[in-house]
Amino acid sequence: MELSMDLGRQQTRGGGIEGFDDDGRASRTGTMWTASAHIITAVIGSGVLSLAWAIAQLGWVAGPIVMILFSFVIFYTSSLLADCYRTGDPVTGKRNYTYSDAVHAYLGGAKVKICGLIQYLNLFGVAIGYTIASSISMMAIKRSNCFHEKGHKNPCHISSNPYMIIFGIVEIIFSQIPDFDQISWLSMVAAVMSFTYSSIGLALGIVQVVQNGGFKGSLTGISIGAVSQTQKIWHTLQAFGDIAFAYSYSIILIEIQNTVKAPPPSEAKVMKKATLVSVAVTTFFYMLCGCFGYAAFGDDAPGNLLTGFGFYNPFWLLDIANAAIVIHLVGAYQVFCQPLFAFIERWAAGTWPESKFIGKEIRIRLSRRKSYNLNLFRLVWRSAFVVVTTVISMLLPFFNDVVGLLGALGFWPLTVYFPVEMYIVQKKVPKWSRTWICLQMLSLACLVISIAAAVGSIAGVISDLKVYKPFKSGA
Repeated sequence: MELSMDLGRQQTRGGGIEGFDDDGRASRTGTMWTASAHIITAVIGSGVLSLAWAIAQLGWVAGPIVMILFSFVIFYTSSLLADCYRTGDPVTGKRNYTYSDAVHAYLGGAKVKICGLIQYLNLFGVAIGYTIASSISMMAIKRSNCFHEKGHKNPCHISSNPYMIIFGIVEIIFSQIPDFDQISWLSMVAAVMSFTYSSIGLALGIVQVVQNGGFKGSLTGISIGAVSQTQKIWHTLQAFGDIAFAYSYSIILIEIQNTVKAPPPSEAKVMKKATLVSVAVTTFFYMLCGCFGYAAFGDDAPGNLLTGFGFYNPFWLLDIANAAIVIHLVGAYQVFCQPLFAFIERWAAGTWPESKFIGKEIRIRLSRRKSYNLNLFRLVWRSAFVVVTTVISMLLPFFNDVVGLLGALGFWPLTVYFPVEMYIVQKKVPKWSRTWICLQMLSLACLVISIAAAVGSIAGVISDLKVYKPFKSGA
């Protein structure tokens, strides 16, 4: 009996049959590097381009300090969350496939529904934010060439709507990739693109600083007088939201971890290494891009470093950077939306198990060895989702305010509150112990920041709406 069991162990990975994991699903193939690529694709997004503006609101002292504090908080809470992938034993315990599954396993009750609602609304909002950001970058390419031909004084007004539609069409095509496991290549491409445009933004900032003959900016940021006292408050609060958004990826951490190979080592250890690498790399880039952007433009730092036209030349380099942003956002959109797609499809399959429209897949042969399984429900539902996010983006094309609002709404509950509460349950941390008090203080401080950032961003959206006419956007 013992001999047969040993032989059985040799034929398994993580307790499953050869070729399958312990939960009966096909063997996962993700590594620390693919997980890092997913995280970098999700983290180094369009948010990096607003960091120079955010630091301009906070100044040389508070700006970098706030950014470093956010990086520590993100790494710490992400490590807590990574431990929640399995319930019980970190190697053989029951897997939690999604963030909501983890909350259900550790907290249960109404918190599961609240978590799911916040998570999926946030993912929906991220899709809108990325559609807006991609259209702004495509418009920037067009305007860059217009300025090059007609001069910087020419307004070069361009509508964002056609570019949002183009992005939407591309996303409809890529949204038909069935699940997270099959978009690793897209994440790799997107991660390379994120480094490309971040590096270009950094290089242009350094060149501008050299041309200026020194660093611009002040210790406390934009002074009252250049803006009103009320605007200073709103913009400072919005800057917190922008920085929070720039680090936001916890909402898909469990889904990314679910692509990692079965133990050994445990998925949690792999994910913590991936998180450390990703947060360290992104913080390094964020500090350089944000600080050099502020040093280059001071109080005039644009809301989007590469599309705000603080830089005009070399126009071809700006075009490359903005094209890289668009390619990156195509991948980032999918990384964030795949968990939402999967949730709706699981719910539909469970609600109508006999439906051929939902369950039937049509095999389309692509070559002798490759084929694609077309699911009609997936085609219709995902296409409809992309269309809705595109239309809403055309109604609300406010990059900075939307970025700040998304960061504020998702930061505290998904990045801090739920990971902390699950850790307390998992480790059986006694109430009112030193650890419990410290964790609750961290959670409370982040709640205050989230509320403040949301208020600032909402004020910005209201201000934009006063002068905006739907579907008539121009730049």
